[in-house]
Amino acid sequence: MPTKRFRGIVTPVLTPYNHDMTIASDLYLEHAGQCLADGAHYLSPFGTTGEAVSNTSRERMEILERLVTSGIAQPDQLMPGTGLCALADTETLVRHAVDLGCAAVMTLPPFFYVNARDEGLYRYFSTLIDRVGSDALRICLYHIPQMAGVGISPALAARLNTAFPEIVVAYKDSSGDWENTRAVIDAAPGISVFPGSESFLLKGVEAGAGGCISASCNSNAGAIRKLYDLALADKTIEAQALEAAVNRHRTAIQDAGLIPGLKSLKAHQSGDERWLNLRPPLEPADPALGPDLDKTVIHG
Repeated sequence: MPTKRFRGIVTPVLTPYNHDMTIASDLYLEHAGQCLADGAHYLSPFGTTGEAVSNTSRERMEILERLVTSGIAQPDQLMPGTGLCALADTETLVRHAVDLGCAAVMTLPPFFYVNARDEGLYRYFSTLIDRVGSDALRICLYHIPQMAGVGISPALAARLNTAFPEIVVAYKDSSGDWENTRAVIDAAPGISVFPGSESFLLKGVEAGAGGCISASCNSNAGAIRKLYDLALADKTIEAQALEAAVNRHRTAIQDAGLIPGLKSLKAHQSGDERWLNLRPPLEPADPALGPDLDKTVIHG
């Protein structure tokens, strides 16, 4: 039986920190549960929005386990970030997620060797798949070249899906380049492509994308889910009206800086100033931004 295609709205979960910079697991679990309640189909712990590379592998695995054991999320609602520079470290995170029963893993390419070519990246991913050696493994390739310094080309995505059609099944495009998103949809029809912003959600769904994996699902998941549902139902006029409002919030958050902006908003909404904490080298969020950002959220 062919693998079920991934579709829907995915929240790359913010990571809150206590004032001593340990993960504030109480806030994390509460927020993750709210994202699902607001309409997200999946959670992606420890992506870029979750300050993934500022957290240890042990911390990441512990939070993933707590999401499941607490009952906040079912394993098949989780798509954790897993990509690290060392192949063995990535393997550890991937194997842990597979053993936990996660729906998929979102995997960066190794992000230090910025001159790596498609052949070397193919070798990296194929070796990872062989080492994990599980039929349950599902990989969402993570393309964010402006941060990672290394991208995953449409040709590489297609090659990996052809070689591993039941394993390499999704692609997150956080490049902000619609032409690349469209190229992956065309080059790899067996892959569910997720733009990294709801700004591309309507035309993405129309072109065959799976949905979106967007930072602002942390703050506006209900409206983004409604936009997705309207797109699937071909309710174009309603969808376009909602899209304009959704994009206003997205623009406001981007202008504030996605991570600090979202954390400032969360601090304002919750009254808990721990949300203002970011791990170095990122700087603390500005509490003054929260009230104005809250005015752009679509409530109800």
